[in-house]
Amino acid sequence: MGVDPGLTRCGVGVVDGVPGRTPTLVEAGVIRTPADAELSSRLLAIETGLDEWIGRHRPDVIAVERVFSQHNTMTVIGTAQAAGVALLLAARHRLPVHQHTPSEVKAAITGSGRADKAQIAAMVTRVLKLAEAPRPADAADAVALAVCQLWRGAGQARLAAAVDLQRRATTHTRPDRRRRA
Repeated sequence: MGVDPGLTRCGVGVVDGVPGRTPTLVEAGVIRTPADAELSSRLLAIETGLDEWIGRHRPDVIAVERVFSQHNTMTVIGTAQAAGVALLLAARHRLPVHQHTPSEVKAAITGSGRADKAQIAAMVTRVLKLAEAPRPADAADAVALAVCQLWRGAGQARLAAAVDLQRRATTHTRPDRRRRA
């Protein structure tokens, strides 16, 4: 499940698949909150909506867009707060969660870390063999996050497991080596 965090529109997308095969779109949409509502109410609405998505789709992993610095500080803060809600829910449901920067997602989907929203939507449509792009753009971005995690996450997980295995092997073959905590 991919989450494109935002206070007004939090994009959510679920894909099904395995690396090396064409993924399929399960569902894409947005969780909306009124801009004039209290912040706490907006965050609660996002939490409730994301929890419903997790309950409905039972994802194996959640990918959240990593918040990056923008010109508008208030937008960054709101985006970070919405991302925090997604991270919290992943922990509550004991789901692995990964964060990807916008440029990582763009590069994974389009081949260019500088792609615009229209290019991302076009490639999501093409990769998933859809008749049209998920709408609004926040939903397409969330689907792109999910596809990015599907394609890149499995490789990253295998690499992390190999490094951990190597670390354990090194630790077990050197019992005289002291460790400190």
